Amino acid sequence: MGQIVLPGNPPVPITLRSSRRARRLSLRVSALDGRITLTRPEGISEREAVSFARDKEAWLRGHLSRRREAIRIAPGTALPFRGHTVCVAQGVARAPRIDDGTFLIPGPTESMGRRALGFLRHCARDALARSADHYAAALGMPYTRITLRDPRSRWGSCTSNGGLMFSWRLIMAPDNVMNYVAAHEVAHLAEMNHSPAFWSVVDRLYGDSSAPRRWLRHHGVDLHLYRFED
Repeated sequence: MGQIVLPGNPPVPITLRSSRRARRLSLRVSALDGRITLTRPEGISEREAVSFARDKEAWLRGHLSRRREAIRIAPGTALPFRGHTVCVAQGVARAPRIDDGTFLIPGPTESMGRRALGFLRHCARDALARSADHYAAALGMPYTRITLRDPRSRWGSCTSNGGLMFSWRLIMAPDNVMNYVAAHEVAHLAEMNHSPAFWSVVDRLYGDSSAPRRWLRHHGVDLHLYRFED
């Protein structure tokens, strides 16, 4: 991989990526963080790729100008939690807590994001473990462990040895969305693919998943706007 920068105000950095499977030059602007990737097939020179990016500069700047700004955690921030909105405020208790729609976070303002992150990760682990336990028992196949991460391109995964990974940001989504993702990954314990057989397992464990899948398509990217650490 390499990188080029289109000059201007502001400069536009672009990551160059070569791919054997690519059939044409393509530009991708990440909806999560605005990162731009230019993929070129083998046989297309870097010079041609750079020329292609320059031709698309107006399109790129248009996309970047429409991106929503990151949301930092501070007093007054409206934050989603289990599908509901809570308002961040400074609290006096020893630990963060949610009380009647207010997310009370003790300590100085500069540490609010870090403390909020710890609280959300703790809640996410509890909720996702309960959900995964429920679906694994219904399936009759145990998982080996649960890990929480903050991936950019997926909400969960299942390894061949039964390890489940979930995005902790799911705690900000409605419960039916979080439960669907848990059922989806547990279903991979039986079917390590996305075949009709796999979706049959998902339907058996969760039921109709069209609504939570639609929610993730339309609103999932919004959960990545929140920044908890600099």
